[in-house]
Amino acid sequence: MLTAGSTPVSHGATNSGDRTSPGWSPWRTVIGFGVVSLAADMVYEGARSVYGPLLASLGASALIVGLITGAGEAAALVLRLVSGPLADRTRRYWTLTIVGYALTAVCVPLLAVTPRLGAAGLVLAGLLIVAERLGKAVRSPAKSALLAEAAGAVGMGRGMGVHKALDQVGAFAGPLLLAALAAAAGGLLWPGLAALAVPGALAMVMLVVIRRRTEPVRPPGAADGHRTERGTIAPPTSLPASFVWFAVACALCTAGLMTFGLIGFHLAQTDVVPAAGVPLLYAVAMAAAAAAALATGTAYDRIGARVLLVLPVLVAVVPPLAFTTGLAVAAAGVVVWGAALGVQDSTVKAFVADLVPRQRRATAYGVFAAVQGAGALVGGVTAGTLYESSLTWLLVAVAAAQAVAILILVPVLARPHAR
Repeated sequence: MLTAGSTPVSHGATNSGDRTSPGWSPWRTVIGFGVVSLAADMVYEGARSVYGPLLASLGASALIVGLITGAGEAAALVLRLVSGPLADRTRRYWTLTIVGYALTAVCVPLLAVTPRLGAAGLVLAGLLIVAERLGKAVRSPAKSALLAEAAGAVGMGRGMGVHKALDQVGAFAGPLLLAALAAAAGGLLWPGLAALAVPGALAMVMLVVIRRRTEPVRPPGAADGHRTERGTIAPPTSLPASFVWFAVACALCTAGLMTFGLIGFHLAQTDVVPAAGVPLLYAVAMAAAAAAALATGTAYDRIGARVLLVLPVLVAVVPPLAFTTGLAVAAAGVVVWGAALGVQDSTVKAFVADLVPRQRRATAYGVFAAVQGAGALVGGVTAGTLYESSLTWLLVAVAAAQAVAILILVPVLARPHAR
């Protein structure tokens, strides 16, 4: 049995020196990871809000901007197919988590020097942006497995929801910080990017604190008779069919959920809001995501997985609201978009953790992210094409995809699972 506050740990974390600090309670561990995510989100969400203007100022065309940011997002999702199984095989959850966050904490502030490098600045900026997203791929499955271990002791839904709410505080604050510092610097972006070194350092310090305060215990699978000697763990359990179907359903939801880039493009092009007002609506969406994560996470622990049927409904509602020309209705669409995002990044992850064996959680999170990445790619191309040709057909396509998602989800959510 795992002790209170325990998490899966990497081997190499069982030295006697690691046992000198008292173990944190599960809630303190969840809050600790939430603070890490808050600080890290300030870093990379703040930077992502200005990637377009930054790359343009370095001489990038729209095609180059799309290639760089697209390559980064692809790396962040697809490479989890490698990092997830790697975490479960080696049990180096903490090593992968710390390395991944370190890439973000280092790469984003270094973007501040790119405007001073002339032609080489664009090349370096592209490499740093992709490297930052690589850090996300390295850490996410391992971090999610560590978080799920603590959240399971306090209520998987609530634990994931509280973590996501803190995460979204950073996603809200980061872009606002960048906007304020850019305004104070006369439109220059580099001072804000340099300032992001501070929350990046805070995230790394907090990770070290959590690591020292978390009691090392047997990793998931040890109690089931699997070998746990150094570097030899290879859990034999396959991922269940219910997980596969759930991933497919959620991929349909991801495909139907418009990217904020397309929503922001519509709002600016149709003069619903000025371009400068788009980041403010994005901040509102992040607040809605935090509220939805807390609400659905609590409901998940009380009434079970059927609360996730709300996700395809939210996704289907977004396009008819967001793609209007009235500010109030469009703003409502942005709020619903944020709520759907919050459910995806919290309560959905709680159900994934409950669907699969504990020793395969990192693998499951890696596979799940890759499937969602495929859905996002297909959905992005389809949405962009239909938006240009027929908004009506775009609404129909999204509604049809969500209807199929519901048909898949109903039997999956009704089955008994690991909870």
